[in-house]
Amino acid sequence: APNIIADRVTLTGTVRSLHPETYAQLPEWIEGIVASICQPYNARYELKYNRGVPSVYNDPTLSKLLENCAEDGWGKDRVQILSEPSLGAEDFSLYLQHAPGSMFRLGVGFCDRPNYPLHHPQFVVDESAIEVGVVTLAHAIHRYWLI
Repeated sequence: APNIIADRVTLTGTVRSLHPETYAQLPEWIEGIVASICQPYNARYELKYNRGVPSVYNDPTLSKLLENCAEDGWGKDRVQILSEPSLGAEDFSLYLQHAPGSMFRLGVGFCDRPNYPLHHPQFVVDESAIEVGVVTLAHAIHRYWLI
């Protein structure tokens, strides 16, 4: 019956944050919330917290360098700056714990046919976009070493 109260519950989820300080505090905060929910009911809980990858923090100077190089090479009309930060998980963040860097997204969709999201089984890359990425990075590397 739908109104039965379960004697056991398993909850799973993903947490993300934009700031390293928040990321560090999340396990303690979640533990406190779970404990405060369980306590009035004399319920027990077991919390298993597996840390994922941290947020990507783009170095502002390197981000501006990439932006300028992309605009110089391809035109301002072909460069879009995200208006909001993304909470997508990205392994690249692990590199950024050891050296400053900047990650950018490369548009790889087709102009003349349907495009599918990244994790869709019909996702296909327009390989002509590879040149855009390589030229932008080469330009940025060259300019970086001239600074």
